[in-house]
Amino acid sequence: MMPVEVRIEDLVRLELVTEDEAQGSQKRVFKKLKKAGLVSSFRDGTGLFMLSQKKMSDCIFLDSDTRLCTVYERRPGVCRQFPSIGPRPGYCPCIK
Repeated sequence: MMPVEVRIEDLVRLELVTEDEAQGSQKRVFKKLKKAGLVSSFRDGTGLFMLSQKKMSDCIFLDSDTRLCTVYERRPGVCRQFPSIGPRPGYCPCIK
């Protein structure tokens, strides 16, 4: 898996932060989510948050047994665009 970078609007969609929190300091949001173990980094210049990963570099929202997304209906924008973007556009490892 690849690291998943999300924007503040994705965090709102995922219900990790409120609309009010999103309107405030993104650094404060980062500190809150870092403490909760949900994100690993934040780049102020781009406004991108890196979601934390489980062992084997899996996304924190990937079910280890079923290998399905546990937040599919609320998934981040970057996940909604897969596989049209990424290191191998058009390639999906699930499609053989």
